[in-house]
Amino acid sequence: FPSPTLPRVRGEQMAAGQGTSMPSSANVVVDNPYPQAWGHTTSFATRSDKLVCVMVGLPARGKSYIARRLAQYLSFFYSTPCRVFDVLTYSRQHVDKAGSKCDENGTMEEPSQAAVEQTIADIRDWMHEGHKAKRRRTAGTSESTYVSGEFGAVAMYDATNLTMEHRSWLADQLKDIGAKLIFIETICSDENRIWREISAQRPAVAEATSEEKIRILEAFGSSISKLESSYEPISEKKLSWIKVVDGSQIAMNKIRGFLPSRIAQFLMNLNLDRRPFYLSRHGQSEYNRLGKIGGDSDLTEHGEEYATALAKWVQSNIKVGPDGSPQAARLWTSSMRRTINTARHISHEKINRPNGSEWIQMRPKRFRNLDEIYAGLCDGMTYEEIAAQLPDEAKARKTDKFEYRYPRGESYTDLISRLEPMAHEMERQREPLLIVAHQAILRVIYCYMMDRPRETCYEVTIPLNTVIKLTPTATGCLEERFDIIPKRAGVELDPASH
Repeated sequence: FPSPTLPRVRGEQMAAGQGTSMPSSANVVVDNPYPQAWGHTTSFATRSDKLVCVMVGLPARGKSYIARRLAQYLSFFYSTPCRVFDVLTYSRQHVDKAGSKCDENGTMEEPSQAAVEQTIADIRDWMHEGHKAKRRRTAGTSESTYVSGEFGAVAMYDATNLTMEHRSWLADQLKDIGAKLIFIETICSDENRIWREISAQRPAVAEATSEEKIRILEAFGSSISKLESSYEPISEKKLSWIKVVDGSQIAMNKIRGFLPSRIAQFLMNLNLDRRPFYLSRHGQSEYNRLGKIGGDSDLTEHGEEYATALAKWVQSNIKVGPDGSPQAARLWTSSMRRTINTARHISHEKINRPNGSEWIQMRPKRFRNLDEIYAGLCDGMTYEEIAAQLPDEAKARKTDKFEYRYPRGESYTDLISRLEPMAHEMERQREPLLIVAHQAILRVIYCYMMDRPRETCYEVTIPLNTVIKLTPTATGCLEERFDIIPKRAGVELDPASH
């Protein structure tokens, strides 16, 4: 019997053109009457797969930013249902009952007990009913199986949680939902970083005069002093916790299991500074011009024009700070010729950093993780050729572009797994970063940064000759797009698309 689980290979139908490598086993018949079914379980594996991450720390220490970034990371790369429960949001809803007030500088008293209890109730409801199991199509059939998210569900409880007594009470309140609690404490003693966090959370503060900033900071400091008197840094040996100090030290207690370990590694790399990321596709390649997918072709004349213009734009927009002075910046490319050559005109002069160290500007780093999605047996073909020679593949791709895997190639889900290590590398960067890569790669990175569902990444538009600037903020990510060179009238730069 032909195995229904083998990749669909139509070797006898493919044109043996130059550069095409055909496998010797293109036509395979296997005696396999009981094939292994591919798919996932129909429900949560165990109750212990549920996690509640409880934030701990004084205001303006980056707790909300950490909770949001962590939720983005887990939901995007692990398809884990995540939700941030911000107690202050509930407190504002209960302001009449609780008596909590926002002062003129935006600082807030400790939330009311009613707001805390409502937040816990909503976490409990969400864990039990708030997220539905997803459906995934079984390869080679019209059937689908339920998947819940491969690693359970994660709730982020965003509040100060300053005392041991309150943390113990909170653990008791959440015990009945069958979730493991991980307390995440962030400590910051750097006044400049605290001020940047206050400014990031309150845009009006950043625009204040020097005198107003001093008054706001003093008022905020007075508010913080009241909380500091009762603050007990986490040290309970019976609890699971991760403590991050000044973004450079980390301590852990009772962190076990796959997902808790991934959370710890992510926090090791997470940088609270709001540095921008710049995304650019390579210049037009020979295969772009011919409508072919994949390959490792070089740039066209138009692609070379973009490469030259990009270097000039980088010099005046990425390598200099807001005050016009040189600032350190980084450059990444894939290992493929079209990205390397697009970035080759960017200069690498030496500058002196504020701490006195020497820095080589945008010294290129090449990552194979950033290579374009691999089209397998379809590499170097046009979509018209695929439709004519591999009609089943063309139909399968049209049916589900996100889950579709090229024969002996990759799918977008494979690409997400390949790019997960790059997310850690991106999060730890402390300088502006330019990534010159490929359309499918940048679609995934864009969706991750912009907190868009992973299933929609193939819909994102990443045009040629354009730089996309993404700047993380306290509430999301600010997007700006820059056309580096004008589009040529009547010229289709990029007819093929993964």
